[in-house]
Amino acid sequence: MSGGPVYRRATPADAQMLCALMSDPAVFGGLLQLPYPSADAWRKRLEEQVLQPAALHLLALDAHGATPAVIGSAGIHPIGPSQRQKHVGGMGICVAPAWQRRGVGSELVRRLLDWADNWAGYLRVELQVYTDNVAALALYRKFGFDREGTLRAHALRDGRFVDSHFMARLHPRQPQVDVTH
Repeated sequence: MSGGPVYRRATPADAQMLCALMSDPAVFGGLLQLPYPSADAWRKRLEEQVLQPAALHLLALDAHGATPAVIGSAGIHPIGPSQRQKHVGGMGICVAPAWQRRGVGSELVRRLLDWADNWAGYLRVELQVYTDNVAALALYRKFGFDREGTLRAHALRDGRFVDSHFMARLHPRQPQVDVTH
């Protein structure tokens, strides 16, 4: 895809670009994050992610302008420290408004699920999405996510409590033992 976005793992040096993406009201309004993020907080978060082998944070970059810009961010991370849930990853994603419905979200999710299925050993990937985010719901369904429930008054968004769907996807082809002689 010549001229399209560049995809790569996030590093602490990306903190300022991620902060710019997450500061866009059209982006943070769809996330469970607060407005006005700080670059220092993002840098610290990215430094911690580098040390997590069971986590992957990918970026989509528009690297064809004068200065590169993060146009999408997506990640999978362990949902907690419990040994009994090591097979479960939580996923989050956002795409800059100008790049939505142009395949960036699909490519980020495809890459994350390939990593989760074929390299990280996740059996289950789960996420939360606002019930009125029609485009995101369609994207997740396209990749096999099913709605498991609705979380009522789950988040405060723009001064109102809103509902979210809890969705999950099980590995479509659980890994098998390859016995060769």
